[in-house]
Amino acid sequence: MQPMNAPDLEPQTLLVIDDHPLLRKGVSQLVALEPAMRLVGEATDGAEGLRLARELKPDLILLDLQMRGMGGLDALRAIKALDLDTRVIMFTVSDSEEDVLAALQAGADGYLLKDMEPEEMLASLRQAARGRLVLSAPVTELLARALRHEGPAAGLPLSELTEREHQILLHIAAGKSNKLIARELDITEGTVKVHVKHVLKKLGLRSRVEAAVWAVKTGLAPRA
Repeated sequence: MQPMNAPDLEPQTLLVIDDHPLLRKGVSQLVALEPAMRLVGEATDGAEGLRLARELKPDLILLDLQMRGMGGLDALRAIKALDLDTRVIMFTVSDSEEDVLAALQAGADGYLLKDMEPEEMLASLRQAARGRLVLSAPVTELLARALRHEGPAAGLPLSELTEREHQILLHIAAGKSNKLIARELDITEGTVKVHVKHVLKKLGLRSRVEAAVWAVKTGLAPRA
C-alpha cells in the first residue's frame, strides 16, 4: 500500500449505515486492518444514520440502498442536504440501472456492489478517502451503456467549453471531489461548483459521474 500524502495522515473516519448486522461486523473487521481508516459509528437504518452523520461528521459514509424505514436514497438526499464535508458511498446488492442512476443523481460519491472482494473494497475506500469517485466495474459499464443509449452531447466539440471548464472536466473524469479540484487548481470550492454546473449544462448531462463516464467514452480521459 502506498503511503498517504501528508494531509491524509490523520485516519479517515467511517460511518456504516446498513440494516444487516453481519455486514456491519464484516466491514468493521475489514476496516480494523486498515490503519488509515477508523470506524466511528454504525447505524441500522437511514434515520439513525442521518442522526449519526450530523453528530459525527465522518469523512466517509458507507450507505446501504435498501433498508427498512428510511431507505438509502432518502437518507442520501438528507445527508447531502446537511452540506457536510462527507463523501457518501452506496454499498448495495442492487446493480439495476434505475437504482444506480437514482443514487448518483442524488449526489452519491460512489457506488460499490457487495459482492466485491475485501481487498478491492479497501482499495476503493482508500480512493474515496482521497476524494476520488469509486464505482464497481459493472456499474461503470452500466453507466456507459446508459449514456450510449441516450447519447447526450456525444458529438459536442470541446471548443464549447472554456479552458477552465476543460480543466475541470479532466479532473471530474479522474473522479476527484470539488474539494480536491479546488486544492489542485488553487481556486475556491465554490468556484469549482459553478464550473461543474456549467460543464454539465453544456454537455447535457445530469451528474458529475455521467460526465466522468462520458469523458472516458469519448476518449478524453483514459479508462481506469
